[in-house]
Amino acid sequence: MKVPTFKVPGLRRRKGDDLPGLTATARIDRRTKRLTKRLKAGEIAIIDHVDIDRVSAEALVACGAAAVINVASSISGRYPNLGPKILLEAGVPLIDNASPELFERVRDGDVVRLHEGQVYVGDELVGKGEPRTLESVEAAMAEARAGLSLQIEAFTANTMEFIRRERDLLIDGVGVPEIRTRMEGRHALVVVRGYHYKEDLAALRPYIREYRPVLVGVDGGADALLEAGYRPDIIIGDFDSVSAKAITCGAELIVHAYRDGRAPGLETVRKLGQDAVVFPAAGTSEDVALLLCDDKGASLIVTVGTHWTLEEFLDKGRSGMSSTFLTRLRVGSKVIEAKGVSKLYRSRISAGSLLMLVATALITIAVVLYSAPVGKVWLNGLRDTWNGFIFWLVGLFS
Repeated sequence: MKVPTFKVPGLRRRKGDDLPGLTATARIDRRTKRLTKRLKAGEIAIIDHVDIDRVSAEALVACGAAAVINVASSISGRYPNLGPKILLEAGVPLIDNASPELFERVRDGDVVRLHEGQVYVGDELVGKGEPRTLESVEAAMAEARAGLSLQIEAFTANTMEFIRRERDLLIDGVGVPEIRTRMEGRHALVVVRGYHYKEDLAALRPYIREYRPVLVGVDGGADALLEAGYRPDIIIGDFDSVSAKAITCGAELIVHAYRDGRAPGLETVRKLGQDAVVFPAAGTSEDVALLLCDDKGASLIVTVGTHWTLEEFLDKGRSGMSSTFLTRLRVGSKVIEAKGVSKLYRSRISAGSLLMLVATALITIAVVLYSAPVGKVWLNGLRDTWNGFIFWLVGLFS
C-alpha cells in the first residue's frame, strides 16, 4: 500500500517534504490513551497496542492522526476487534508489527517519514513494519471469528475465578466505602468515555435537567461531563486519564485500588491537594462505579459509554470481561443504557400542553376581569386609553 505525500497546512517546509511518502511529526507512547491527549491533527502516532479496540481507534481518528505505526499486532486473532478497520476506513494508514526499536530510535516530536512501511528519521531508516489493508484486516477478522469459542471458554474460566475472589463484594457489598454524596432513592448517571458517549450525553439533556441524577464520571468520563457542561458529583477510577481540571472541580473523589490496597492514582490526587476515598476491588473502574451506586441505594442507574454486547466485552480484553458480566447480573434490575432512556423518556410537559395551559390562564384572566366590578373599571380605562391612542394616531395623518 503506497502512502500519499502528506503536507500539513500552515507548517514550514521541512527536509523530506519533497520525498515520497508521508512526512510529519511523530508522537510516541506505549499507552494509546495517554498518546491521544498529546496527538494533534496531521501527526503520526507510534504505539504499542495489541488488538486496537474501537474506542482507541475512534480517539486516534478524532485527533486527526496522519498515520498509526504499531509495534504490536493490531489484530492478533484472539477476537474480531474493530479498531484496525475503523482506522483504515477513516483513511488513516496503519503499519503493523513495526520494529520495536522505534521506541529507542525515535523521540517524541521527531519529524519522521513513512513510505511503504519503512520509517525514516532524516535519511536514516529506523524501522519498518507491515502496511495493513482493508482486505488483510477482513481476512484476520474472519480467522478471529472462527476461534471465538476459545475466548468464550477463557471467559467462563475467568468468571469462576472472579466469583471466588469477589463473592463478598458482589453478593453482600462488603468493602464498599462510605461516601459523602447521597444517592438513596435518586437516579445515578454513570459516564464512561466509551462508545458514542458524546451523542448519548446530548440526547440525555432533557432527562438530566428534569431528574437531576447523581453524576458519576469514571476516569475520562469526568472530563466528558465537564465538556458537556456538567460538573460531576463523583469521580471514580485509577485517575490515569482524568485531567487536573476534573480532579479539582469539587467532585467527591474515589480511587479504585488493587485488591491488595495499592492505589497509584492516589498520588495523582494528592499532588493536586485533594482528598480521596480508596475503594480496593478487582475488575474495572466501570464495574466498581456500578456496584457503588447500587450499594448506596440509587433507584435507577443510567449508563453512558459502558459495555453491553459480547463484542464490547471482548474489546476490553479477557481480564475485564468476567467482572463486567457479573456486575451486570448483580445490578441488572436497576441499570438502563442511555439510548434506552433517550428513546423512552419524554418530558412530562409537552409543548402542546404548555400552550393549552397558557391559553387557559389567559381565558381565566379575561373572565375574571369582565365579571368583577374592579375588572370592569379596569377594562373601561383600558378601552379609553386604546381609543385615545387611535385618535392620536389618526391626528398625525389628518
